[in-house]
Amino acid sequence: MQRSLNIPVILSFIFFLALTFTLSIQAQDKKKITKLDDLPRYTYPIDIKASELLVSESEFNSFSKQVRKDIQNTLEEYEIEDKTTLKGYYATLRNLDMLEGNFESAMDYIQKILSLQEKPANKLMSGMIDMSLIESMQNNDSGDAELTRNLFSKNLKAKVDKLPWDVVQDDVEQLKGNYEIISENVLIGIIQTQVDPSVEKSKNISSDAAARIIGFRKFIEFILPIKENAVEILGDYIETNKVEKEDIWKDRDVDLSEAKDLSKVMVGIWDSGIDVDVFKNRIFINKNEKVDGVDNDNNGFIDDVNGLAFSLKEDYTTDLLYPMTETDLENYSNMTSQIKGLMDLQAAINSPEATELKKKMSSMNPEDLKPFLEELALFSMYVHGTHVAGIATNKNPFAEVLVARITFDHHAIPAPPTVEVAKKAADNYMNTVKYFQENNVRVVNMSWGWTLKEIEGMLEANGIVKDAEERSQLTRKIFDIYKDGLYNAIKSAPEILFITAAGNSDNDVIFDEVIPSMFDLPNLITVGAVDQAGEETGFTSFGESVDVHANGFEVNSYLPGGNTIEMSGTSMASPNVVNLAAKLLALDNSLTTSDLIKLILDGAEKSEDGRIHLMNPEISMELLKTFQQ
Repeated sequence: MQRSLNIPVILSFIFFLALTFTLSIQAQDKKKITKLDDLPRYTYPIDIKASELLVSESEFNSFSKQVRKDIQNTLEEYEIEDKTTLKGYYATLRNLDMLEGNFESAMDYIQKILSLQEKPANKLMSGMIDMSLIESMQNNDSGDAELTRNLFSKNLKAKVDKLPWDVVQDDVEQLKGNYEIISENVLIGIIQTQVDPSVEKSKNISSDAAARIIGFRKFIEFILPIKENAVEILGDYIETNKVEKEDIWKDRDVDLSEAKDLSKVMVGIWDSGIDVDVFKNRIFINKNEKVDGVDNDNNGFIDDVNGLAFSLKEDYTTDLLYPMTETDLENYSNMTSQIKGLMDLQAAINSPEATELKKKMSSMNPEDLKPFLEELALFSMYVHGTHVAGIATNKNPFAEVLVARITFDHHAIPAPPTVEVAKKAADNYMNTVKYFQENNVRVVNMSWGWTLKEIEGMLEANGIVKDAEERSQLTRKIFDIYKDGLYNAIKSAPEILFITAAGNSDNDVIFDEVIPSMFDLPNLITVGAVDQAGEETGFTSFGESVDVHANGFEVNSYLPGGNTIEMSGTSMASPNVVNLAAKLLALDNSLTTSDLIKLILDGAEKSEDGRIHLMNPEISMELLKTFQQ
């Protein structure tokens, strides 16, 4: 769920692709689209498994023709300004053109997508692989596969060698790493795991799933045959230019480790749970409560000595860290190695863990993918809150952590959302914020969120309401309960600064309706992610509600048990801003929420293109001195 944790994992990098068409109606005759929910829904009846569309011919051809028609109609009938949506539509049409051999048209769509790119690396790299491949096929009348691969390598090398390393380093390394673990079996396994079960119940495919299947099929037919060539070219470029980016955060860092007599600051980590033993003397203690199965202080929560927690079904629980089974814990070390291997691959580090992960993925059968992905998701949930808490309290002995655990579903087909559970969640949001207030929490980190599309996808995956329009209405009802409940909870505590992650979907959080990062509230900051050099990451979401950017790339912090690991995501960027807020409060506990926001945002440095507002703790600290005079 995006009540999902904002850590980018394995295969989220490719194909949530889409489409384009030459618009034939004047804009004033079209219905204007202001949010994702306004777009029409389409479904496609099929009599076979969705995964079979990756290899079948006749069924795929009839299915793909209808998808193309619906996309073209959408582009003709609706005025769409959201660039992410347009890029998605154009990408699906590009993929269809490539699959049908219409390479000139595919090149047109590649250029249209390129014209919509805004992130610096995307402006340089978008369509690079596809263009190189199409050019090689157009210059190979014989159709010889080996010649095509050789021409592709030549074309790609010419493009890659021109790229400015300081701009594209992260994206090139991640592209190489992702290609190294993609195989036909992995792609088939994804569809078998995430789409086949819903199709079995509903006998149709949604337009989102359709775009994904088309993207995967294009990858299998066109990219997999030249994958090793691409990896080699990208690897050579990395080795030739391998110079670590400057880490700007070391010079900006503020260290209170040796400071004396500063104010204690209560920090709420509203997340997937925390291993309290990692933080020892820096954990909130409810002195009026003890662990005896009794609500000693009559606050409505039993044994809430260090905080409170809620289960997946929104029931109160005393487990502040997700309760793993014995088998899960036995596999913990192995999963840690696999996560490290994944991070190393995406950083082009040839570690033993990266080698082992590549070996595992290359030998994986489609049916092996489901348990593998569920293990990764379970691991991410288990470690996420502890990792976030370590970032939020780094080099600040005056920060104390209050745990507020929520639970995320790690299964490939998550439990279906319901009105009943949504109402319980809304109540729990308010109760959690009241708990923060009662225990003098000043700043709260929220590296999670919900999206409208996510809830709709969960309903679809479970075969809940087969009619697409009826399902969208139920989606809206459930989503609005979550949205209103969370909005009202945050709004009810103006004295607390809430800081949330923007998300990792490279999308506009307002258009796509992502909560809480879409909210406009005077006590909320939304954070995007940059890397160690302060450059925008490829995954970070954006939009007018994104206020500031912080380091969210390969950030080192704790795991349950006390070991450390580097992770990436806006989940890591958000607690870096919490860290600054808590240090400002340690130096001056009289600061109000509006004071904190002003010091953080006024200290941020705006990029030349206006996209990035780069947090600068040193400047914020200097502003504090002026503020206190």
